[in-house]
Amino acid sequence: MQEILKIILGICVLALGIPIGNLLAKNTKEELKKGRKWFLILIFLCGIGAILNLIFKNDALLLTFLFIAIVTSMSLKGKSNKENKKKESLK
Repeated sequence: MQEILKIILGICVLALGIPIGNLLAKNTKEELKKGRKWFLILIFLCGIGAILNLIFKNDALLLTFLFIAIVTSMSLKGKSNKENKKKESLK
């Protein structure tokens, strides 16, 4: 029962990463332009860290790496979607 509660709580926290990433995309436009390469590297490293912690069965670090990856990828995705819409409206 306690393990199921941990999983449900972890999924809820990970789901919060989506609106947080979108909020960051709105508020940090300049940083996303300058550091896009570094954000992609961060997502890649967090993915590797999540896989390793899945293997080593360390739930806390697994959820931490996944949360960072979700927030970062949503920030980049939100920024790229806005850029695509602006380009389409200019055509």
